Amino acid sequence: DCKKALNECDGDMEKSIAYLREAGLSKAAKKSGNVAAEGLISILINDDNTKATMTEINSQTDFVAKNENFINLTQEITAHIQPEGCTQTEELLKTTINGINFEEYINNKIATIGENIVARRMVTISTDKGVVNGYVHANGRVGVILAATCDDSAKEKTKALLKNLGMHAAAMKPTVINYTDLDPAFVESENKAIIADIEKENEELRRLGKHEKNIPEFVSKSQLTDEVIENQKQKMREELLSQGKPEKIIDNIVKGKIARWIEDNSQLDTTHALLSQSYVIDDSMSVEEAIKATDKSIELIEYIRFELGDGIEKKEEDFAAE
Repeated sequence: DCKKALNECDGDMEKSIAYLREAGLSKAAKKSGNVAAEGLISILINDDNTKATMTEINSQTDFVAKNENFINLTQEITAHIQPEGCTQTEELLKTTINGINFEEYINNKIATIGENIVARRMVTISTDKGVVNGYVHANGRVGVILAATCDDSAKEKTKALLKNLGMHAAAMKPTVINYTDLDPAFVESENKAIIADIEKENEELRRLGKHEKNIPEFVSKSQLTDEVIENQKQKMREELLSQGKPEKIIDNIVKGKIARWIEDNSQLDTTHALLSQSYVIDDSMSVEEAIKATDKSIELIEYIRFELGDGIEKKEEDFAAE
């Protein structure tokens, strides 16, 4: 390309540079319609762990994503976004990086690397009353950032905990911090779907002569009001009395039974709510219990998880057939 530019411009170096830039923009324009669903998740934590930025930079193939130039590019873009505070690609394109407009910068990279490159998602979180931390899975396809408030004396412990929670969330895929954050409409639709799934599974278990699963009335603690729980306790008391259990031990029995009932009727929380999940590093406790065990002053306030290519419609390629 350089030789061709020099030939076209009669050896004039400045004209050749301009020629190459125009050619690069033309190449970038041609590639802009190509689906970019590969790439890398990148995270930058500032020195005092009060600000974290996470980006998803996409390429067309995983070969480019493993290239050192592309890895350096993602780190440079993430470092640029943190002080700028961009949250949308449109905002980012209007900024200036290394003395040039970002759009021109990315087009030059597209021309050099040879694939469409898209700075698709970006987010920055911060706190002045605690710490932030994050985790990127080794393959760069999943990233998590978290923020928590805590006492000054607990900052180091909190920083380490958030790193571990990032690893947990990368694997377990919670969508919210607490079950109270779940959309009521989502809970209602999932309630119907889960009950329908269990009923269908029970049909097969009946056919095989196996023990059927209990069908829950509810799927989230957000549905379990004080009235609902009290009604359930009363049903349990009446059932135990009808079985001839002594009244003086009934309350203790109900205490254990209601705990199991709540667990059976909140399975959506263990799938979607981070605090309700069993902690992967020590499954004898929940994430919420693990936080309290680290330091009672810790409160998780933000959690964001990126998975590479999530939501991008990918073109299926059958190279063998081709």
